[in-house]
Amino acid sequence: MDKTELQKLQAFLRHSFGNQDIRVGLDPKNVEQAAVHLGEIKIASILVDDEDGDRSFALELKIPVGREVLQEYLRRLFENDEMKIVGRMKKTDSVELNRGDDFLGVISADDARGSSFTLQMAILDYDLDDF
Repeated sequence: MDKTELQKLQAFLRHSFGNQDIRVGLDPKNVEQAAVHLGEIKIASILVDDEDGDRSFALELKIPVGREVLQEYLRRLFENDEMKIVGRMKKTDSVELNRGDDFLGVISADDARGSSFTLQMAILDYDLDDF
């Protein structure tokens, strides 16, 4: 990832999550991925996928809380009350994260008890065109 892509990813995530404190930079521990910070805390990683000639990015955010407080945790994390957990049609093993009516990604349980979760967000190269 080059500097321009990192800046576009940062602008895209700030817009998507409605939080201007999000920062994206190369991960010093792994230069093959980017680190997403909110304030001083690393909250997520972004990997590049160049397969099939299409460039895309995969954001992964670990969520260390149970299902009953998932939505509230994300609202507090991003300081945005528009974050909404929505069920998925014909799927019971995951939920969607929306900001208002806009789909952001899929949240899946990390274990059978539902004590932690992972948000996966796909970002296509053309998603960054406006940023």
